[in-house]
Amino acid sequence: MAAENYFEVTSDEEFTRVHQSGNDKPVVIDFHATWCQPCKRIAPKFKQLSTTYPQVLFIKVDVDQCTETAASYGVSSMPTFKFELRGRIIDTMSGADPTALETKTESLANSAGSQTPMKSEIPGAPGMVDLEQFIVQKNCLNENEDHPFKWVFEDNKDLYLESDCDAEILMSMTFNQSVKLHSIKCQGPDTGHAPKTVKIFINQPNLMDFDAGRDNKPVQQLELSKDDVVEGNIIPLKFVKFQSVNNVTLFFSDNQSDEEVTQIQRIVIYGKTISTTNMEEFKRISGKKGESH
Repeated sequence: MAAENYFEVTSDEEFTRVHQSGNDKPVVIDFHATWCQPCKRIAPKFKQLSTTYPQVLFIKVDVDQCTETAASYGVSSMPTFKFELRGRIIDTMSGADPTALETKTESLANSAGSQTPMKSEIPGAPGMVDLEQFIVQKNCLNENEDHPFKWVFEDNKDLYLESDCDAEILMSMTFNQSVKLHSIKCQGPDTGHAPKTVKIFINQPNLMDFDAGRDNKPVQQLELSKDDVVEGNIIPLKFVKFQSVNNVTLFFSDNQSDEEVTQIQRIVIYGKTISTTNMEEFKRISGKKGESH
């Protein structure tokens, strides 16, 4: 029976789910391909290490089926191993060297024991923090001047953003550096005015208008339940789709009870900066499935 900390994933969505389920565990990711002979030779060693180091999460990723994940990690040859600690890539190894793989895994496991959580981290997602501190520009269309956009960043339920003419709200936030988005919290009152449908767009060259919000295809669309918004649940995003974000736009089209106006008490976007990884190394997998991604 496979170890509970060992997973073989065959889709970007599955990788996101497994990766996020690791909570505060250090992670070793094996990027491999079925046609790669060195990958096959080192595969038993990778699996064996998962039993030696149960405190580490081991994820085996098929690059031909997880093209977005492989591209986001800058994988250009197989096998490639990525070693993550608290959401940061602290080491990379290319090639099928079992001794080096074990040495680096042991070092990762030992390093994990000396780490302390960041104060602003969210539970179960080490390294992911409230990104408001990195926002340098905020814009909102259709805000009521008596209940402005700025209040969604205040942790006070008595202060809230309210739409003006109808239920739609379009807000955008620009970061001072590239970030990865992990999840979002959108909180509203238990009156039916809290938001329901939200479209998420990223890296827009110009501020969007409502026609673009209605007609354009988002990177992800969320349907928030009453419990999500009233309790302020943290909603995971499709992490592989939000790996290099300079700005994010949220289009709220309706609310829980089709009320005339929408009210939002709190917006928190969680993620991390990507300055700890070398973005110049991010390359597509030459000549492989998904090259155009």
